[in-house]
Amino acid sequence: MEKSTAAQTWRGLPAAQQPDWPDRDVLRRVTDDLATAPPLVQAAECDRLRSRLSDAARGEAFVLQGGDCAEVLGGATADSIQGKLKTLLQMAAILTHGASVPVVKIGRMAGQYAKPRSSPTETREGVTLPSYFGDAVNDRSFTADARRPDPARLRAVYDASAATLNLVRAFAGGGFADLHRVHAWNQGFLTDSPAAGRYERLATEIDRTMAFMRACGVDPRQLHITEFFTSHEGLLLDYESALTREDEATGRSYATSAHLLWIGERTRDPDGAHVEYFSRVANPVAIKLGPSTTADDLLAYADRIDPQRLPGRLSFVTRMGRDRVRDVLPVLMEKAAANGIRACWITDPMHGNTFTADGGYKTRRFDDVIDEVKGFFEVHKALGVQPGGIHVELTGEDVTECLGGGHDIGVGDLARSYDSACDPRLNHSQSLDLAFLVAEMLQDGRRALPDPALTRTRP
Repeated sequence: MEKSTAAQTWRGLPAAQQPDWPDRDVLRRVTDDLATAPPLVQAAECDRLRSRLSDAARGEAFVLQGGDCAEVLGGATADSIQGKLKTLLQMAAILTHGASVPVVKIGRMAGQYAKPRSSPTETREGVTLPSYFGDAVNDRSFTADARRPDPARLRAVYDASAATLNLVRAFAGGGFADLHRVHAWNQGFLTDSPAAGRYERLATEIDRTMAFMRACGVDPRQLHITEFFTSHEGLLLDYESALTREDEATGRSYATSAHLLWIGERTRDPDGAHVEYFSRVANPVAIKLGPSTTADDLLAYADRIDPQRLPGRLSFVTRMGRDRVRDVLPVLMEKAAANGIRACWITDPMHGNTFTADGGYKTRRFDDVIDEVKGFFEVHKALGVQPGGIHVELTGEDVTECLGGGHDIGVGDLARSYDSACDPRLNHSQSLDLAFLVAEMLQDGRRALPDPALTRTRP
């Protein structure tokens, strides 16, 4: 792949949430270095994910996207990566077995190092410093040196992302993801929660099914490996541009920092730099939609990013909040359908339900998360279509960042293990709770709707 020039057209347009780099010469040297670095993902992998998202848009698959709110450079360890991968594999097994639907697995990892913020500065005890914008930009420590944006961090992020991808690919294709190890994925996790016990019972059922298949002489390759894709918010346009490459075989430009990138709620200006950049690359692209999204916004995104209305090209990740999803989402989905927009609709039930608890901890109630998912499914059922997927912030660790769930975490428990660099994540047990509940919703919805494989017409 050669460096693409197509991704430079965003320069000169309004670019929200970009760091105020103090030394532009250092930034140029770092991005020039990244422009010659090997791509982190390949064009063919991005095209394969677009095909899988096309299946989900038609109701023939379901997307499971999850991982850290914000990765940290010191957190790219084998144990941490394996824990998140285990959790996602368990959730995928629950969804696949419970709802009989293929699951497209996408990690919020190997690049989720930058975060948009509501304010460019933070004040503590009369001292005002730049806000923490993620490890790609600055450090969480509240000192002037730590909060100064440092372009050298972009190279560190690239290196950490490459190391994470190497481990993910080794785990996904080297036997760790073998479905015959469905019990082993639970090792090292707490087993005293209802979700863990329920998972073990499901794993035993899967074991029996595979034993029957082996007895019949059936042992397909797909049981031994898994497809796993990566994603992050494409926030820092200097970084994304430096890693944009042109595919020699097709002439198309790809953002090679991840298979899927999304435009966030704070950067989705239809006339802004982010929409312009993502209109120029061939990756599948997602856009986060909050409750202020209008039908005109939706059409503008589709016209700019997916003018040919290609299934799998564009996904909409809705983050409405439990109180708004049932009112706002139907209007947008009906407008999309009326205009031939063939997007994959995914729910993010986390970001619209965040609040600050006593003690200053940002948190989310598990019941609010579930209620937004229910609302998302109810809207799809009323419109006679299948939901496309779910996007959650989670970890494989036993953190206490979200309230409720099987262990019934309370406000007084938050301080016990609150480790997120930014927003609260579901822990392992809560993630399994969520997967079982979503599997039940999928079962109910599919019983109520016709089989899409029998009714669809291929383009």
